[in-house]
Amino acid sequence: MAPRSRNASAPTKPLLKAPAQIGSLDAAALVGELRQLHEDAEDPDIERMPSDNELYGALLYAEKHAKALAMKQGTEAAQRSAAVKRVLLWEYLREQTDLHQAKAIEDARAVKAEWADLAPVLAVSTPNAAYNKAKRLQAARLIDTAHGDRRLRRTPEAVVEAERRIAAQALAERRAEEQARQRHQLVLPVAQRLLGHRDGLAFDTDAEDWLDEMAAVVDDCHTSTQQVSLARYLGATVRALARLERQTGKPPATTEAARLAYSAAVELLSR
Repeated sequence: MAPRSRNASAPTKPLLKAPAQIGSLDAAALVGELRQLHEDAEDPDIERMPSDNELYGALLYAEKHAKALAMKQGTEAAQRSAAVKRVLLWEYLREQTDLHQAKAIEDARAVKAEWADLAPVLAVSTPNAAYNKAKRLQAARLIDTAHGDRRLRRTPEAVVEAERRIAAQALAERRAEEQARQRHQLVLPVAQRLLGHRDGLAFDTDAEDWLDEMAAVVDDCHTSTQQVSLARYLGATVRALARLERQTGKPPATTEAARLAYSAAVELLSR
């Protein structure tokens, strides 16, 4: 019988299921629980156990003194509990190591360390192998937002593809911010002019509320969020005034200056 062929999977394709992650964990509290198990078993060396915040040292101690938990009768449950906690904490430490080593590599590359320099400290033999290992480590830091916020596959190709998407998203956000800034340069004087002739407007409660919102931000409008908000408030004000005009059959401006200010706002929003 011919061997069954396996469908090749694209290296950038995410896993169908997100890899299990320990994620956030109160490691100090778990070390404290380990300490308590050793104290309850009357471990004679418990005073030598590192503090709860020294995870690595505490795990080494618990490993070396595991037999101390068997010194009292009926401590099998304690031994089992301690061993499971050690497994959990080592897995957590492994995840944290990947994250921090990836950050260290990123910092090294930022100061022009070559892949040839990183190969021996990453325990690989070639610059290319160092690059691939670094990319696999970076997978621990990246989320695949294109596929339901799943963890990436630990392949260089998956990481490169995710980095490409992240860079493209960052570029799009910068462009959007620049467009908002340019738009704000047009919106601000129009909003100020409309507010300056507020007494010449005939408005209802809805339009008044939006005028109040504009007035609250127009003099302190520096962040992109504030700028977008001002544009939104101006649009809502104009729509409320236009709706009132349709309902009453009367123009929303009672003075020529207010009419010109309102017309400028309508013209700007129609662009």
